Amino acid sequence: MQFAEIPGLEETKQVLVNGVKKNHVAHAQLFHGLEGTAALTMALAYATYLNCQHPGDSDSCGMCSSCMQMAKMAHPDVTYIYPTAGGKKVLSETFISQWREFVAQKPYGNISDWLETIEVKQGNIPVEEARQLIQNLSLKSYTGGYKIVIIWLVENMNAATANALLKVLEEPPPQTIFLLICSRSDRLLTTILSRTQRLAIPKFKEKEIETYLIKKGIAQEKANEIAAISGGSLWKALDLSVEGNEDMAGWFAQWMRYCYAFDVANLISLADEFDSFAKEYQKNMLEYGNQQFRQIFLYATGNKDLVKLPVKQMPFIQNFSKVFKLNNLQIMVDLLGEAHLHIERNVRAKIVFLDISINMARYIK
Repeated sequence: MQFAEIPGLEETKQVLVNGVKKNHVAHAQLFHGLEGTAALTMALAYATYLNCQHPGDSDSCGMCSSCMQMAKMAHPDVTYIYPTAGGKKVLSETFISQWREFVAQKPYGNISDWLETIEVKQGNIPVEEARQLIQNLSLKSYTGGYKIVIIWLVENMNAATANALLKVLEEPPPQTIFLLICSRSDRLLTTILSRTQRLAIPKFKEKEIETYLIKKGIAQEKANEIAAISGGSLWKALDLSVEGNEDMAGWFAQWMRYCYAFDVANLISLADEFDSFAKEYQKNMLEYGNQQFRQIFLYATGNKDLVKLPVKQMPFIQNFSKVFKLNNLQIMVDLLGEAHLHIERNVRAKIVFLDISINMARYIK
């Protein structure tokens, strides 16, 4: 991965390059960006630049042996850690081939995409990862450059894992760099935050997303529409760009129709389906619901110009806004938030879904 492969964000790239040029490289850095931002890709491009044998003024050369190994994610001095099923025998190295393929195909993917790739419902970074890492860091660098540890979605570490890493984060071996990547810094221990230099990764601009999509072969009109509704998330933009990939929109619309009709039989069937989804997808569905309610509110209050949705999704918003009781909007948003919290705390998804569906049916009218 090189900086040139990341659309826009020139100021952020320059900050990282200048730090290397001036030899101001913090041994523990936190790349914090919301889902769909360039937090992971920026860390990968930065790691490539750090060990590049012939770095340029603004990017790695892309041609030296180090850059070639980084492109294949097979550099001997770079360790990757990411959420897995956990346990002594199920560590990151078990899924390294899937990880390489995932980053190559979905560099802006989220944890739901990743867990689906490795066929795991709920991922975490277990304490065994930290113990294995500390042991590996005691070995010398193969190439004589930096030893780099990239931890993706570090907020998925449990307390035991975080505590095991504290000492090595504060006093790492010579020439060792930790690049921590997170989308939810509020879930990190303050002891981790205090030991890292934080770099905020901004959302993409609409024009950057539009240009990126056009380069991917998306028609300009569609790219423009998608960029406008993606909220600065390249993950969401790419997901929307896939032809026919409207499952979440269709599923949510059907759910609301069943709630409006108080169709208990179909709600039970939907609850079984919801229960079969991966935990992260369940949470994404609830977050998507919040976004849809916002669009309904805007449309119903006469702010139609502010509604940013694909043309195919507009009929649902138009029709539902006619029957939606605006006074209950905050209650319904709170219901989604409470359900999200219950899912996060491992309450049975089917029970959560049926409970919120019955309450939704009451408050829609």
